[in-house]
Parts: sequence; structure tokens; C-alpha cells
Amino acid sequence: MHKRISKEIRDEVLAKARAGEKVAALADQYGISANTIYGWLSKESGEDVVSVLKYNKLKRENTELKRLLGEVTLEMSLGEKN
Repeated sequence: MHKRISKEIRDEVLAKARAGEKVAALADQYGISANTIYGWLSKESGEDVVSVLKYNKLKRENTELKRLLGEVTLEMSLGEKN
């Protein structure tokens, strides 16, 4: 079954995706496929928007890795003191 999504909802989803919200979270919130959102993004603006999404994803991953590295470094320094 194919459901039609209004232009207002589509524009709202695209704006949130461009603002950095996770596409998977938006897909769950609006009950649509993440692939649909990526399709909209690539049709509307070409590769630029998709690369912005990839950039945002990499930025989140980098932040998480920095947090993990900080935890490991702290654990190691506490272990050396004992």
C-alpha cells in the first residue's frame, strides 16, 4: 500500500533533516521509510544535501569517539595511580 504524504509534512521532514536531525529518528516519528527521506533529499538538492547529512553523521560519530577516548584515558590514568 502506497500512502501519499502531504507537501507540508515532506517540507517539514526535509527541513529537520537539513538541520541535523537523524533521518532514522525522523522516519520513525513520521512513519515513513528512511529511504524515502533520502530519496527526497537527493531529488530536491542533488548530492549537496546528502553530503551534509553524511557530514552530520560523521560529526556525531566523532563526538562519540572522543567521549569514549576520554573515558579510556581516564581509566588508564586511574589504573596507573593505584
